[in-house]
Amino acid sequence: MTEKSPIIIDLRFDRDSVLRALPEAFPGRPVIDMGDPENRSRDLSQAAYAVVWKPDPDLFRRASGLKAIFSGGAGVDHILSNYQLPDLPIVRFVDRSLTDRMSEWVVWQCLYHLRNGSIYTEQQRSRIWREIAEQPEARDVTVGIMGLGVLGADAAAKLKVMGFQVIGWSRSKKHIAGVETFDASGLEAFLAQTDILVGLLPLTEDTRGIYDRALFSKLSRTGVLGGPIFLNAGRGGSQKEEELAACLADGTLKAASLDVFVKEPLDRNSPLWAMPNVLMTPHAAASSDVRALFRHVEEQIGRLERGEPLQFVVDRTSGY
Repeated sequence: MTEKSPIIIDLRFDRDSVLRALPEAFPGRPVIDMGDPENRSRDLSQAAYAVVWKPDPDLFRRASGLKAIFSGGAGVDHILSNYQLPDLPIVRFVDRSLTDRMSEWVVWQCLYHLRNGSIYTEQQRSRIWREIAEQPEARDVTVGIMGLGVLGADAAAKLKVMGFQVIGWSRSKKHIAGVETFDASGLEAFLAQTDILVGLLPLTEDTRGIYDRALFSKLSRTGVLGGPIFLNAGRGGSQKEEELAACLADGTLKAASLDVFVKEPLDRNSPLWAMPNVLMTPHAAASSDVRALFRHVEEQIGRLERGEPLQFVVDRTSGY
């Protein structure tokens, strides 16, 4: 029986999660775990596949025999923007667990702001017992999602179950049952209706810095929440953080929930840390389940080796 082609694992994930997943992954296939110091100077030229998240800068030069590259997450900008890449297919991680986790985060944040989470948290700390008399319902709030790929479409469906009015925007027209959608030409109309803006865009040259003061100023200011709210779990590079912080300080935005930042970890001197109207999570909205990632990669390698087309291949022109 011919030995299967080796696979490289170079994931800047929690090390224990990788070590727990590896023993059951890729049966019969040699695995080169770059997290093991003994492998860092190893010959990589025979490896056919690489599973990466912010890999070693020299990896793709050393692994000259690769047939495909697999991203450790849904995003691929960490690869496209930082490396000289061979002309090979790059495959995004698409999985039920990752999609569900992202939708859970989006629904959580929308409900947190709807149900006055920050006010009640502060009242608890101050030992104040006071019900907020005015409590709008989800049906009174329009959530606008920017980015209608797998993650955005799933979040839209789950927000609708909770009763929110949901609209969506993407550069090209998408069709989602029960959701009014807008394309690039309809951005201002989309923003004008939006009470809670959800950022799930990939990072491309077109989306870098798209969330700025000009955009925030076009959000609905007449909604029942008392001002627009911004959630971003897409990519940190899509937001201009100085303008975001200024808008949160002067009332252009009422509040924000942020999972991603331009630089991670977020600089300790950032004003976002101390803002009472900001809820932050450390890029944890949809952390990749490493076992699910490896199953996804195994399935795609199987397709390739059977002569079937790979799924979820990145269009390098669009960046996703």
